[in-house]
Amino acid sequence: MCVKRGYTLLVLLAFVSCLLGIATCGVFAAERITVTDMGKRMVEVPSNPQRIICLSSGTLRLIVYLGAAGRVVGVEAFEQTRPGARPYILAHPELAKLPVVGPGGPVSINKEPDLEAVLKVKPDIIFISYMEPSNADALQKKLRIPVVILTHGRFASFDELMYDSLRVAGKILNAEQRAEAVIEYIENARKDLLTRTEAIPDDQKPTVYVGSVGYKGVQGIESTDASFTPLEWVRAKNVAMTISPKDHLFIDKEKLLEWNPEIIFIDGGGLSLVKQDYEKKPEFYNGLKAFNEKRVYLIYPFNYYVTNVSTAMADAYAAGKILYPDRFADIELGTHSDEIYTFFYGKPLYEQMEKDFGTLGRVADFKR
Repeated sequence: MCVKRGYTLLVLLAFVSCLLGIATCGVFAAERITVTDMGKRMVEVPSNPQRIICLSSGTLRLIVYLGAAGRVVGVEAFEQTRPGARPYILAHPELAKLPVVGPGGPVSINKEPDLEAVLKVKPDIIFISYMEPSNADALQKKLRIPVVILTHGRFASFDELMYDSLRVAGKILNAEQRAEAVIEYIENARKDLLTRTEAIPDDQKPTVYVGSVGYKGVQGIESTDASFTPLEWVRAKNVAMTISPKDHLFIDKEKLLEWNPEIIFIDGGGLSLVKQDYEKKPEFYNGLKAFNEKRVYLIYPFNYYVTNVSTAMADAYAAGKILYPDRFADIELGTHSDEIYTFFYGKPLYEQMEKDFGTLGRVADFKR
């Protein structure tokens, strides 16, 4: 009898152990998921990782959009410089104080970070933008840490590929609802801007040029973009589109004189370069109608470590208010900009942006 009871107990214990084993395996499996990143790589990653590093252009910004700034454990040295044009750093200055895991900056695209520094901060996952899949595979193999490729898409402009990146990162970070909320917010703003400016005949639109567009650094008045996001979103008559339907351009000054646009917008990041050039060549600038009629306006730089969508959105409302004041009469730029920044970063940032660059939409002063 005792033998029989002992045998039964052993079978029961074995059964319970098996169940526990299955449960344990189930929990372990649930702690990892597989995603397809923007390099079309299938990567197994920890679900909802708590220690993150973000490498290359725009990656940290995407993670901040998703509300995961508190999980970042290391940053590139580039993120610790000139925070003014990057509202995600203005909103989270603590990020700039984190350990440095690589140099960063445009020259670091598709290159390895400081491997020793990365290992030192013990990340659960590495998000990196604009890296070739083979290089990401090699980096992942060296570090034995999952590497997930993201992207902002085309440089110097808004690109909907960013939405796919948000969804990939959102799935990993258990922030899928936030990812969809960000996408919806951008789309609603774009729809509002396009609706406000629809049905305006081309012959009633002023000709427009935007200069000093940031592109791998600050630039002078010759730097422009045929598909400049704020102008696209308000259906502006961008003279650069006569050369190309899209993409960044460096034009000759003679071409700008030939266009002689009625309104010129200057990217605040390069405003000082334009002022310096004005001092050297006032005859060129005085040959432009917009300068003579004081119709040169300041907008905020949004192309800094690729596109800061929040600032591009604020710029679009500023451009709309200047080009079509009757259709944007209800918009107060400072208040509306703060609404945008608060959605993306949880904080109003217009006051700081105004301190760094001046009042959004103001007439640029070029007095000698």
